Amino acid sequence: MNASLGRAWAEAWSDRAFRRHLLLSVPALLAALSILANFLKWVEERPGVILPDPVLAALPPRDVTWLTFALIYLGLVASLARMAWYPRDLVRAVQAYAIMVGLRIVVMYATPLEAPPGMILLQDPLVQHLGTGKALTKDLFFSGHTSTLFLVSLAVRGAKVRALFFACTAAVAFCVLWQHVHYTVDVLAAPFFAFAAFQLAGLLHPPRRPS
Repeated sequence: MNASLGRAWAEAWSDRAFRRHLLLSVPALLAALSILANFLKWVEERPGVILPDPVLAALPPRDVTWLTFALIYLGLVASLARMAWYPRDLVRAVQAYAIMVGLRIVVMYATPLEAPPGMILLQDPLVQHLGTGKALTKDLFFSGHTSTLFLVSLAVRGAKVRALFFACTAAVAFCVLWQHVHYTVDVLAAPFFAFAAFQLAGLLHPPRRPS
């Protein structure tokens, strides 16, 4: 491990509050993902409604799966690599993601939707594993892919780096619309829920007093 990276983790680990947050956050995230997995199985069987969407109606569907996942997974790997130097930022991001998963469950429960007309299946092996083992079509409001990238855009440090992640988020948002994987409202709402989750996670971390 790089010496400065090791020092960052050693300094953070010396803080009892950080240790508590870290040791509780990982199980909380795993629990949230487990609940989501079972919830998505139910969502796929539930009848819903088709929303009128003039944006999708004007946008002929096209399969851009490879581009979508290139942006998502490269973005996630890059963000984790960067946040590894800032352990407290990483823990807050994990907590925010767990909160966001909870928000998605609540909001999806309240908004039963059918797949958008013309949807081209987005074959995401991770999401399929968390769901039914088949491609999901009703994992809709709000967009998980868009909200996840927006969340890491908020979590990373550096104005230029953050701007790059925001650009990737916008590109993914366009891709899922182009492929008719989501309704427009799913994508537009995603950043607001990601921001709310990030702010709620921040409440768990009061400002540190100077030593």
